[in-house]
Amino acid sequence: MKRRIAVVTTSRADYGHLYWPLFELSQRADMELGLIVLGAHLSAEFGMTVQQVEKDGFPIIARIECLLSSDSDVGMAKTIGLATLGLADALGSWRPDILLLIADRYEMLAPASVALALRIPIAHIEGGEVSQGAIDDAVRNALTKLAHIHFTSTALARRRVIAMGEESWRVHHAGAPALDHLRRSKLSTREQLEQQLSLDLTQTTLLVAFHPVTIHRDTTDEAEALFSALSHLSEQILFVYPNSDAGSRSLIQRTQTFAASTDKVRVFVNLDPVTYWSLLGNVDLLVGNSSSGIMESASYALPTVNIGMRQQGREQARNIVNAEATESSILDAISRALSDDFRNSLENMINPYGCGCAAEMIAGVLATVPLDRLLIKQPVQPIDEIEVL
Repeated sequence: MKRRIAVVTTSRADYGHLYWPLFELSQRADMELGLIVLGAHLSAEFGMTVQQVEKDGFPIIARIECLLSSDSDVGMAKTIGLATLGLADALGSWRPDILLLIADRYEMLAPASVALALRIPIAHIEGGEVSQGAIDDAVRNALTKLAHIHFTSTALARRRVIAMGEESWRVHHAGAPALDHLRRSKLSTREQLEQQLSLDLTQTTLLVAFHPVTIHRDTTDEAEALFSALSHLSEQILFVYPNSDAGSRSLIQRTQTFAASTDKVRVFVNLDPVTYWSLLGNVDLLVGNSSSGIMESASYALPTVNIGMRQQGREQARNIVNAEATESSILDAISRALSDDFRNSLENMINPYGCGCAAEMIAGVLATVPLDRLLIKQPVQPIDEIEVL
């Protein structure tokens, strides 16, 4: 019998990372692939990105409407609940052999909880990383402990997952699957991007990807410094929409107001993954607090200004300039990152998140791992005797 693999995708962000693992799984005659699409994918406000999944031809077995039209943490919590109800029916009906999840979006707590109740083994991509400025950090660690197979992006992340008590045979250092696009996808040239997006990329261009800082009570409290700093610049600025977190609509409104005040700014509701990564290879600077500034930008040796605490704790390559969430710190970081000296210093740099070969390993392991070994984990042996006070 074919081995059934269910994969949950919630947004453009995780789908872009999942594309090549999905492709590899779909090409195997011994596998039956089924996608469960939910969250921002089904929201017109965030670009109805389910259409990209449909265009790519991957089989969708369920569409779950769960994203509230809300801009609060209560809305996020209720989204988890709605997703859980829908996923219970979808996974209970299809009963996959393994459920594949990725990264650290809060919605991923729903499929993991349902799979636990239904005794469905979980495979998880990108565990063992750190991002202390977002609730994503806790979500990622929770998913790691609920998962039975792990695919980490870095060697250090693999060691962290094992240190959490996971048996070493379960933990595979695959690299970040997003980087497979840079090796395998047909990326757009500068001329193609200019025509597709009506841009002039011969001028100095900044790409801004900034998301709510969900560990803060006010998730947008670092945004004012960003917009204040950007208002002093003369360069062309491109914005992409933030994730659908608490505070995202406030950020969108602030971005639109800023864009309306100047002709140097363009705002994109949604860019498909290949277009986004093509842009990374053709802009002069990435600014914000997105994980793409940590993972993907390093493969281009693209100078990146990482603002505030959202990505605090992430492994970083030499292309990152960290800035506090203040106007002066951001402007100083942008000035340094745009300098010829800094750009020249990035020659021959290496991306610690891999070389773009993750998908083959992920698909291979999922196709061959013995299913009868997965659900029962062996307890880790204590390193030292701990005295209980």
